[in-house]
Amino acid sequence: MFRRAGDGAVAGSVCVIHQIGKFQLRRVLGKGASATVYLALDTFSGKDVALKVLDSAVVNSPDFSRTDAAQFMNEASLAGKLNHPHIASILEAAVTENEGHIALEYVPGGDLSQYTKPGCLLSPDNAIQVAFKCCGALDYAFRQGIVHRDIKPANILVVSGTNIKVADFGAAYLCKTPEKQIAEIGSPYYMSPEQARGETLDHHSDMFSLGVVLYQLFSGHRPFEAATIEALFAKIIGETPLAPSSYRPEIGSSIDRIILQMMAKTRRERYPSWAELALDIARIGRLSVYQSAIPDSDKFVALKAVKLLGRLDDAELWELVHIGKWTRVPARTVIVREGDSGRSLYFLGSGKVKVTKHGRLLNLLDAGESVGEMSYVKEGGITRQATVESMTDVLVAEFEQEGMDNVSLRCRYQFSLALMHSLVDRLALADERLVQTG
Repeated sequence: MFRRAGDGAVAGSVCVIHQIGKFQLRRVLGKGASATVYLALDTFSGKDVALKVLDSAVVNSPDFSRTDAAQFMNEASLAGKLNHPHIASILEAAVTENEGHIALEYVPGGDLSQYTKPGCLLSPDNAIQVAFKCCGALDYAFRQGIVHRDIKPANILVVSGTNIKVADFGAAYLCKTPEKQIAEIGSPYYMSPEQARGETLDHHSDMFSLGVVLYQLFSGHRPFEAATIEALFAKIIGETPLAPSSYRPEIGSSIDRIILQMMAKTRRERYPSWAELALDIARIGRLSVYQSAIPDSDKFVALKAVKLLGRLDDAELWELVHIGKWTRVPARTVIVREGDSGRSLYFLGSGKVKVTKHGRLLNLLDAGESVGEMSYVKEGGITRQATVESMTDVLVAEFEQEGMDNVSLRCRYQFSLALMHSLVDRLALADERLVQTG
């Protein structure tokens, strides 16, 4: 139920406009054809949310099931079901005969639209990181049976830096829903050829749309422009756009190749999967001259290769990406010293290290291996039993117990379970060696 807090309230003011249940509406963030989005305070949790409120005229429409309200119901049905660090959470929803609202995670940094014009573009390296994270988010959604159908700069929100969240699943196609869903949905400039033709969609359609977004992020121009919808669709279906580097030469041919493959006219010409696209983007990122910081794409790919973490899903790996302490270590550098105290657990993202005890070589470890499990598990830590030294340049991820307080309960559980299995395997191997030498 709406409750007006006072007369004279206007959009953009900081006073409370209305209250809907536990949500105090602060100001209007945006308005669409069927709903208004407010910045609201959840008075139970004390946190800000973005509250999408269905317009009363739409609720009372005799065509409720055939209008945008049907898509509102689709989005409402996803509440609590999308758990990924690069997807804006749908917190809760309520739809009655008289009103409907959806509480969404509030992301205060605006959206990617602010970076799509000449003079306001992201650096190529930062745009690569945004692209990589979008791939992970859309891959996760598709594995839940969801095609977004409305990927555009305004629906990719900016948390800070290159940290983004894909938002607005109001137009999503739910592959696992048996009911017929409205096909003619999306933003024309970003539609795929198959979407423009009204065909059945899969992840390749979102891949094309993301390609259009990236074209803008890298070049500052839309790939397709026309005076009418009909002419626009004709270009989307039949015209190959200029390479993005024709507008911005410094981005190079590798970026051109990836974006134009994403925007290929047929599905089979695009990347077979989000994972293959993401790895190609990560490879381009590693060839970049951007070395002042370690790109998040490198971190994610490194953790993906760690055998011990094989039971964690992509969303949980992203949580670890953000809490780890990442370092590039030059060759012949001691990472862990025998006799020192410490509680950290280390994963090797790249390169090779040697493990020695009293100067005697015990082992050689490659990327994907881990060291320091016993110290990490033991409360208070233990004295390091061996020295770990880099033999080549190494990418190292360091994790401490305290950092795990900042990840989800499921991530902590899966991480602890993986660590336990690793320790059991190592103890079993030690027992086997004792038997053989006994």
